[in-house]
This record gives sequence, C-alpha cells and structure tokens, in this order.
Amino acid sequence: MSGALALPLPQPRRQIWSIGGGKGGIGKSLLAASLGWHLARLGKRVVLVDADLGGANLHTCLGVPGPARTLGDFIQRRVARIEDVVVDTPFPRLQLISGASDVLGAANIKYQQKVRVLNRVRALDVDVVLLDLGAGTSNNILDFFLVADVSLLAVVPEPTSIENGYRFIKSALYRRLRMAAPTEAVREVIDGALDLKNSGGIRSPLDLLAAVERQDPRAVVALRRELAEFHPRFVVNQVRSAADIAVGHQLVTACARHLGIRASYAGAVHYDDAVWRAVRQRRLFAAQDPDSPAAQEVRQIARGLVEGESMALVW
Repeated sequence: MSGALALPLPQPRRQIWSIGGGKGGIGKSLLAASLGWHLARLGKRVVLVDADLGGANLHTCLGVPGPARTLGDFIQRRVARIEDVVVDTPFPRLQLISGASDVLGAANIKYQQKVRVLNRVRALDVDVVLLDLGAGTSNNILDFFLVADVSLLAVVPEPTSIENGYRFIKSALYRRLRMAAPTEAVREVIDGALDLKNSGGIRSPLDLLAAVERQDPRAVVALRRELAEFHPRFVVNQVRSAADIAVGHQLVTACARHLGIRASYAGAVHYDDAVWRAVRQRRLFAAQDPDSPAAQEVRQIARGLVEGESMALVW
C-alpha cells in the first residue's frame, strides 16, 4: 500500500541453551560440542561455555588445546571481561569459554560469583550461548540449568542414569519453585517437601501446591505459573534398540504424571563407533564424520530445537 510504514522485522532474541546430566560418563559434553557445531552450521553465532565447574573437558571434545585463559580467570577477576576468555575454535561461528577446573573449589563458587557469570554470559553478543553443565544436582548446576531458554537433560538407557535424570528434573523444579516463593514461610514448606518422609504428607508438586495454598492462597498463583512454564527436554544418548529409544517417552510421561510438568523428547542418538574413534583422536565426531548415524541424529535434534524455538517466538 502506497505510503504505508515498513515495520522492521523482529530481531531474533539471544538464547541460552543448557545441557545437564544426572550422572557423569553419559556423553553430555560430546552432545554439547556437537550441538554447538550444528547450530554454527545453521548460521548461528555460538559460544560454548564449559560450565562443568571443577571438571572441565569441553575443549578436548572440540579438539582444542587447553586455553591459556578460562572461566576461572573471570571468576577470580584476573580478567575484567568475560569476552577476554572467549577463544576461537577451528569451526566458523563457534567459540569456546573453557571451564574453571584450574580453580580450587570452582565447583562451589559463591552466589555473587554465580550471578556475575550468569549476567555476563547473558550479555555475550552471539545468537546462542550453550552451557555444558556438570553432573549432579548442586544448586549451582540447577541454577545454570534453569536460567536457560532451552533446557536439555541427557540420559543413557541405564537404570541409574534414568533414575538420576528424573531426580535431576524434580530437583530443578523444586529449585525453581523455591526461587519464585514470595515469603520465607513458603520457602520452608518447599524445603520440607524435599524430605520424602515429611510430616505434611507432601509426595508431589501438586501436593506441595495444595499445602502452600492452605497457608498462603496468593503465593500459590506464582508457583502454579512456574510449574506451567517449566518445559525441560530429554535427549537419550547411546541407544541400541527400540526399547532404548522409548526411554525418552517414558521420562516425559513420568514428568507429566508425577511432577505435573510438560516435558518433551528432543531426540535420541544411537551408539556409534565413529564417536569413540573421534574421541581417541581428540576430534569432534560431528565434524570428522558428519555422515555417521550419530552425527545425523544430533543434526536432526539441533534443527528441531531451532525450528521449535522459532515457532515459539512467532506465537
């Protein structure tokens, strides 16, 4: 129409992705490195952050020597800007912030240090910041997981990993609810609910909401909103059979039934000898053998997540 104003198209919003794991040794860092590589191949400017504070190895997955400057230098204020510890990788549009394993006690950084890291990571001038988290359910790990726009949890089809993965999501949910609690009294109810033998008979988040509502009807509104907005995604790694693939669907069902949250299944990655050959050679398997089944499956996961987030922004 003549004379009409041409409105600028909305610019893509910078996103934080995180990938956690209930236990170690499940290939989480390899998944993070490969997802970052595929996102860069899709044209995204990506910074991988090794947030496994105390056990950093993401640079090895990328085939990069240990950088001279790491996240530890920023935490200890040996450098002023987080940009000063960002290093290039051999791959276009993909950069790295190596972890802080050189800092004694790095896995237990103080609250103000954590807030500073999160704030500066959020301000990086890229399209996607991908956080590779440590294993376990410490508050620091949960907080890095919860700050993300896209929160991924990796599991392998083994009982201990599945149990730890479910426990990780439950712990993250309760941590999220606690941070949203408006009063100390409500926080005490949430803390008590974490004890499976609590005297209030709270066995699930829905029981928790009912207990909070009895004490403070206004507070429960914020907690219900947090419950509704928590959407973790599962990735099942090292699958070998159709039964292994089904683990992701089972976890999604368990989250809906027992936690009252809408999780989703981002995809599965088959066990692939190409991965371990690349690891032994200190090469990124997705780049070394992009046509391998595992590399193609990670590519499909990356594309699905990007397209899903684009649709979310439109709506």
